[in-house]
Amino acid sequence: MKRFFTIFLIVLMGIFLLTACSTNSSNNSDQSAEEKGEAVDSVAPIENSDESNTEIKEEKKQMKLQIGNNVLTASLADNSSAEALAKMLEAGPLTISMRDFGGMEKVGSLGSTLPENNEQITTEAGDLILYQAGAFVIYYAPNSWNFTRLGKINDITADELKAILGDGNVDVTLSLD
Repeated sequence: MKRFFTIFLIVLMGIFLLTACSTNSSNNSDQSAEEKGEAVDSVAPIENSDESNTEIKEEKKQMKLQIGNNVLTASLADNSSAEALAKMLEAGPLTISMRDFGGMEKVGSLGSTLPENNEQITTEAGDLILYQAGAFVIYYAPNSWNFTRLGKINDITADELKAILGDGNVDVTLSLD
């Protein structure tokens, strides 16, 4: 019985050694040429810095809004609705007759529909909104609803915007910057 147990241990150790050698040789094939002592061409790794990514990013498309003698600029949103509006404006400026609504916004018809990207939004002064696919809205006071954001007027306060838009109807001409 002792002899059987000894033979059993020798066979088991042999299997263990074969498995270990096999694993070591496969790990050896996973080693780089440099680790194996082979000649390697020296090539610097390509760096992916945040600075280069920033340079690649495209600036947001700008739009002009002419209201009377005032010309405002707005940054367009990054969605298919704003892209469709920009494409519409590539054909030339668009003048929209706008009326006051609810003491918080000016609204007017675009004359055609745009794709919607509705989301729950609480508006701020200067928000440009698409409402029900065909209405262009400029907000000068807050409102919460399910809207499509088209953009935002740059660098303007609620009081400044309200003064420019006035109390009654107003014509607003949109064009690409």
